[in-house]
Amino acid sequence: MSTLTVPANIKFDAAIDLTQSFLMQLKKNELTSSQILEFVSALIQTANGARGFFVTYLTAKDPICDEPQPAIIAAIAAHPDIAADLLVKNIAMSTAQQLYHQRRNDSEMVSSSATVAARTTKIIKELNLPQIQDMCRELVTTIQMGTGSYTEFLTRWGYDDEQKDSIDKIVSQLII
Repeated sequence: MSTLTVPANIKFDAAIDLTQSFLMQLKKNELTSSQILEFVSALIQTANGARGFFVTYLTAKDPICDEPQPAIIAAIAAHPDIAADLLVKNIAMSTAQQLYHQRRNDSEMVSSSATVAARTTKIIKELNLPQIQDMCRELVTTIQMGTGSYTEFLTRWGYDDEQKDSIDKIVSQLII
């Protein structure tokens, strides 16, 4: 029986810890589809919960996260506005980080960033949400035009032209 309870005003660190417990129970096959749906939905309905869930789920060393269960996809789809923003930023960040780590000859971190990008891409494709499509278009437009709704995001992380070009290529492939 699942012991996972999501507090109403969950903090980021607590969301990470809860997601780690969730992944342990998921790996042991201790959760029903309805428990998975209920937990993930409760967790990602807040910004802190969603951030904690995605940072843990997308970076986990466990291959169970490579193939998101239908209940996880359904739970994410139930909160499209929070999920869309985080997923689009995650694909951008993990793509840019691959280049950053390549430049530093850190193959382990390149692999880690590639895993995050692959998992994020898989979730984005399975969700096929209009909000994600719109945000992907906005990100690509911002990169190509040099200004737009993602200017602050790209500037904050200090992405150079090569990183922006890589983000543009990857995100453009997600636009249907």
